Amino acid sequence: MECSSLTISLQPCHNFFTRPNIFYGLAGAGDGGFPAAHQNLGRQRTGVVIRGHHEAVGARAQQRQPVAFADLGQRTVLAEIIARFADAADDIRGNGRAALFDERHETAFRLFNGFTEGNPDLAIDLYGRTIVIHDYSGKPEHGFASVGAAQQVLLSRLPWIRTIVVKMRNCQDAEQRRGRIVYGETADRKIRENGIWYATDPLLNRDASLYLDTRNVRLWANQRLKDKSVLNTFSYTGSLGVAARAGGASRVVHLELNRRFLNVAKTSYTLNGFPINKSDFQVGDFWPRINRYKTAEERFDCVFLDPPIYSATSKGVVDLAQSYTRLINKVRPLINHHGYLVAINNALFVSGDSYLKEIESLCSDGYLRIEELIPVPADFIGRPQSAGAAQVTDPAPFNHSTKIVVLRVRRK
Repeated sequence: MECSSLTISLQPCHNFFTRPNIFYGLAGAGDGGFPAAHQNLGRQRTGVVIRGHHEAVGARAQQRQPVAFADLGQRTVLAEIIARFADAADDIRGNGRAALFDERHETAFRLFNGFTEGNPDLAIDLYGRTIVIHDYSGKPEHGFASVGAAQQVLLSRLPWIRTIVVKMRNCQDAEQRRGRIVYGETADRKIRENGIWYATDPLLNRDASLYLDTRNVRLWANQRLKDKSVLNTFSYTGSLGVAARAGGASRVVHLELNRRFLNVAKTSYTLNGFPINKSDFQVGDFWPRINRYKTAEERFDCVFLDPPIYSATSKGVVDLAQSYTRLINKVRPLINHHGYLVAINNALFVSGDSYLKEIESLCSDGYLRIEELIPVPADFIGRPQSAGAAQVTDPAPFNHSTKIVVLRVRRK
């Protein structure tokens, strides 16, 4: 898909909303104050303009030089998108987002899930004072209008926002998928969640370096793994292991194929004052590395298994749409008696019922037992009851396509 560099310029605008909505709740929180508890959410500031496809404009210039709308039709379309965006986010308190704002603006959570809240082209995340807009539109010109409307709402209601990053998730250009800064100059490089610092790099890759759908897994790790040894496979930037280490885990080993991702995990350790043992940050392929642990007879009290939906190397293939069983059976021998296996499957096309049946079949020998299902946070889900929010597959009994099971292991 061709991706053009459309530039957005922002200018003050008013009266886009015909009735009170949740974004007004942030108007009083503009200079760093805490959002009003009865209204919650917001951000942005302005009107949107389309510039030429190839006209480069610096971030500061974008803020200073408003341009008129090209025509009345364009103005009308954008106004409708803004109204729809605001209306979809109304009643946001039902998703618990109000309580997630902090007065220091250090936290991270999902502000808007367009798949369930009225605009499937967009998902919008908050990382400290940085907004990350995920543009899922099939065509750049379609996404541009939605992204521009989102910027208007966000900056007008969250004036403390310093940076906005846009990621064109379906673009063939890898740089556009990683994201570009369209407002401000630098993105936040850390956030704090439940008292723990996590290093972030919103431009690191297609994702934004910290998965917001696994916040409850991090909380579980922090509360349940004191004095436990942990293996964090497919660790990405290491957040699950960081949470375990903050909760007093005796040892955490991070296994990841990409060294750049592990460097982010090390930065999280530094932010929290944890010593860095280089042998606990292991760059390598999952399949041979697990074999090496087995040969060395290493054991862990908890193994995190959060693989990508699909990945193939010369050593093995991960394909969550086909089977999770091989992955679980691969790591089972590494887990101590009464230890934990946290198995996460985020394949959209795998229903909750299918995944649970696969897990239950693994438990039939009596050496695995389902201890609990960990839900995805409500803010990440949005409002599934919204009109037009049909799901590709039914995640039930899980509450989201990111399906999280905690298993207890019994050894022979």
